[in-house]
Amino acid sequence: MSSNVNGCLAFWAGAETAKTNEKAKAFQNMGGRFVRKVRQIQNLVSPYKLVSLARTEESLAVRFKSAIGSIIAAAFVALAFLSLAGAQTLPKTMKAIVAHEYGGPEVLKYEEMPVAEPKENEILVRVIASGVNPADPLILNGKYAKEFGTHLPLILGYDMAGVVVKTGAKVTKLKVGDPVYAYLLWGGGWAEYCISNEGESAIKPKSLSFTDTASVPLAALTAWQALIDIGKIHAGQTALIHGGSGGVGSFAIQIAKVPDAHVIATASTANQDLLKQLGADVAIDYTKQKFEEIAHDVDLVLDPVGRDTLARSYGVVKKGGMVITIVSRCDETELKKHEIRGASLSSHPNAAELTEITKLIEAGKIKPVVSQVLPLTDAARADAQAATHHTRGKIVLKIADEPKS
Repeated sequence: MSSNVNGCLAFWAGAETAKTNEKAKAFQNMGGRFVRKVRQIQNLVSPYKLVSLARTEESLAVRFKSAIGSIIAAAFVALAFLSLAGAQTLPKTMKAIVAHEYGGPEVLKYEEMPVAEPKENEILVRVIASGVNPADPLILNGKYAKEFGTHLPLILGYDMAGVVVKTGAKVTKLKVGDPVYAYLLWGGGWAEYCISNEGESAIKPKSLSFTDTASVPLAALTAWQALIDIGKIHAGQTALIHGGSGGVGSFAIQIAKVPDAHVIATASTANQDLLKQLGADVAIDYTKQKFEEIAHDVDLVLDPVGRDTLARSYGVVKKGGMVITIVSRCDETELKKHEIRGASLSSHPNAAELTEITKLIEAGKIKPVVSQVLPLTDAARADAQAATHHTRGKIVLKIADEPKS
């Protein structure tokens, strides 16, 4: 970097001899500004800051009408990226929450792990925050090991928000410095660095912090895929959404209201206010009243609860309607009895759909509900809380400080 600075200083000093020339004066001023910016770079640590500064200079290059101004601004952009590449030395190891065996929260250990190298179609992300989901305790205790195979040591964390720090050779849509968020198919978010790809990761919403953003991917995509992809929800329809104050339920209420569907939602007494804030037309306190006494002939039921709640839901759906469950399988006998359809959803990462969700967030149509932010070292506590299935919105693990743009 010092040779670049010295070269710039010499370049600028050369312009001193031509002060009578207006173009040279302009060149001198720009050169001085350029040197000051280069010196600024030397004091910046965050790659995110560097790329942000480079983008600012790129816009300034358009403003400078003279060839000299454009050249200097463009040179600074190039130098910023070169500085980023040269200055950023990625660590070989990272702190992570690791499980070497299946079990409860007690098997989670805060320890050193190697930082993975992204493959040609992958990205390496410095994680700022990661969400906690009700499925995490189930994965941790090995419930899905037979179905999906044994993956130990295990790093949980299927929601991630962070900054791209390295890209594989075939990555074209994302670049170093991009602020991204993702639903990680194989987890890994409860760590300082994680691997993702372009099929999972989208540019994060500008209006949200990284911490709030980390609460979005899995829950919002699950609600989106249930209501939009499968349910085809539209205006004039009525949707019954169980667990409306939870991660999936809170997003489902808001997504169903986008096309102006009529929404009935259930939650406990303490969360009735939240249901209304999210846009539910009818809020049912399941501790005081059975939902089937209020909901009749609905077009769609979204069930993130299962068990008795699912069993009682078939009877409130109109003929030809649909029950979508994300925690169980629909009872074929009940579906035939009521002449309705059923679907069991296992959500999946989808960067394109995340981008659509981003648009809704930026438009103020949906927002995340974060009940608690904990440090990574409190992952066991977060996992225990998630296991209760009574979390208001989402719990988020903060892994690093918010980057300053």
